[in-house]
Amino acid sequence: MEEVNQSAVSEFIILGLCDSQELQAFLLVIFSSLYLITILGNIFIVLLIIADLHLHSPMYFLLANLSFIDFCLSSVTTPKMITDFLKEKKTISFGGCMCQIFFVHFFGGSEMLLLVSMAYDRYVAICKPLHYSSIMNRQMCIVLVMTSWIIGFLHSISQLAIIVKLPFCGPRELDSFFCDIPLVIKLACMDTYILEMLINADSGVLATICFILLLISYSYILYAVCLFSKDGASKALSTCIVHITVVVLFFGPCIFIYLWPLSITWVDKFLAVFYTVITPLLNPAIYTLRNKEIKNTMKKLRCYSRFLLNSQLSVI
Repeated sequence: MEEVNQSAVSEFIILGLCDSQELQAFLLVIFSSLYLITILGNIFIVLLIIADLHLHSPMYFLLANLSFIDFCLSSVTTPKMITDFLKEKKTISFGGCMCQIFFVHFFGGSEMLLLVSMAYDRYVAICKPLHYSSIMNRQMCIVLVMTSWIIGFLHSISQLAIIVKLPFCGPRELDSFFCDIPLVIKLACMDTYILEMLINADSGVLATICFILLLISYSYILYAVCLFSKDGASKALSTCIVHITVVVLFFGPCIFIYLWPLSITWVDKFLAVFYTVITPLLNPAIYTLRNKEIKNTMKKLRCYSRFLLNSQLSVI
């Protein structure tokens, strides 16, 4: 692989989001702030769930893993994009490009399956409440999370195995801010039509199947709640709408990028930014800001912090 690829193309040129230096300076501030909030927000949620014993339940265990994946996913592409705003010539090595492809699909595929696991957890909690503790035990939670990671890894390695063997000997400009398969495969020195269809189908079908499963599960939850509990219908509807919002925001760009590519540069860039930068920021906000138990834990934390601060000031 090194003899074939890196002897011809040792690096790729990244064109980035725009050409304007003034706009790049503005985007540098915006994306640096978003990345900082994303990192701090997701780390805070993970630590909060670990520290509070009241949050040691299957739902929050899965939520902590979701925040960890979002932390990893945002860290694959965003730091490189931010530093590139400071450079006149934006490049990425062949190895770095392959690493980006691998980890974007690894964390992205894992998150898809984890969202399905979270939907299953809500289904059991609402539709089979008497059996919830026996079904969603610690072992089941670990199995669901491990399955998400394993399938994400297999999905990613299958994509990388195809890309890494392609001959790259000519064009090396990527009209994006990171290495994504649909763009990289077009730079290969061979007819890649069949491979493009295969790779897009791999990612697109995975996203579509998970998306359909999630919509079916939440529809069934709403139907069951409305049928058996009129009082809980509004609360369940509110919860499901929040979860469906996360699902649509995450899966929508993935499906359009891989299953129904539009081949419009600015649209592809917008969807890529939304998928890799915005969604990891929105997930913790959407799941936690409407969650009463997490908000109560945050209030307790603030009160405890004030108590410690007042104690320190009184000593001084």
